[in-house]
Amino acid sequence: MVTVLRYILIPVSLIYGGITFVRNKLYDWGVLKSSSFDVKTILVGNLSAGGTGKTPHIEYLIRLLSDEYRLATLSRGYGRKTQGFVLANTDSTASDIGDEPLQFFQKFEQVKVAVSAKRVTGIMELMIQEEPEVILLDDAFQHRQLKAGLSILLMDFNVPFYKDFMLPTGYLREFASGKKRADIILVTKCPQELSQEEKDKIRSRINAAPIPIYFSTIVYGKPVSLFGSSSELLEQSKRIIVLTGIANPTPLHNYMASWRKEVTPLTYPDHHPFSNKDVNRIIEAYNQHPDTVILTTEKDAMRLRDLNELVHLPLFYLPIEVQFVEGKDKFSKLIQNYVTNN
Repeated sequence: MVTVLRYILIPVSLIYGGITFVRNKLYDWGVLKSSSFDVKTILVGNLSAGGTGKTPHIEYLIRLLSDEYRLATLSRGYGRKTQGFVLANTDSTASDIGDEPLQFFQKFEQVKVAVSAKRVTGIMELMIQEEPEVILLDDAFQHRQLKAGLSILLMDFNVPFYKDFMLPTGYLREFASGKKRADIILVTKCPQELSQEEKDKIRSRINAAPIPIYFSTIVYGKPVSLFGSSSELLEQSKRIIVLTGIANPTPLHNYMASWRKEVTPLTYPDHHPFSNKDVNRIIEAYNQHPDTVILTTEKDAMRLRDLNELVHLPLFYLPIEVQFVEGKDKFSKLIQNYVTNN
């Protein structure tokens, strides 16, 4: 039924694609103006609607640069209940700034974290209030009002944009020709063992020379207790409830299969705000079986951490990090050169 509906919506996709194409051309021709800034700005974005791994790649850049530069991150703050420009502080919640910005704030105390739907306004406010040397722009590739100093385009290995179609039939926000605006392309979520032949094939299909193309993957860290439960509970459990509200939980489910435990998925849409009904469903699922723990993502943990009804449950989250399959040194050098030379 879903597949049939997607085909029915092809005319809508073509209209949407045409609108975005004309809009981009107006910016390319200078009819619509883009703003640039003296502060160094590094954009991490994609052509598709979510799920390419922007958050761990922003964190990679933070680890790469934060020891030498005053950093700030600027995001839209998807799912927040506030409006306008907001600078994160110790009282901020996911409702105030969104789950991903809260994750940045909780993990990197040396980094200023801000949200603003209007990125140009957000940069101006950061420059006035915090004077950062480098601003990392999360998910701003389609924000043509802003001309970033360096643009990094992410493409999911499993859902390449050269095989995709415009929303709502596919997942593309704009046609694949938008790749030409990137300074670097990263193919993300690759298998750790990716042959040179496969890399060459992907580079050929992307067809974006002379833009450099590198390959990264996601690695899972050790589970962390959200409410202070003993790690022994996780080791001794026979059943795990995998609780997710992310764009694509399939890689996590595949990873969990290697744990050789009974896995029960509890899946919600991306950035889902957990309601009282959801909380009751989670508790009910936990109570159905003994020797059960709940595992979630780090991003979801940002929205679950303030739900007092769950504090008695053995709830763990699984951090993720980026590793490069190919091109780590070259990629890092490009970033360092941009920050140093501009």
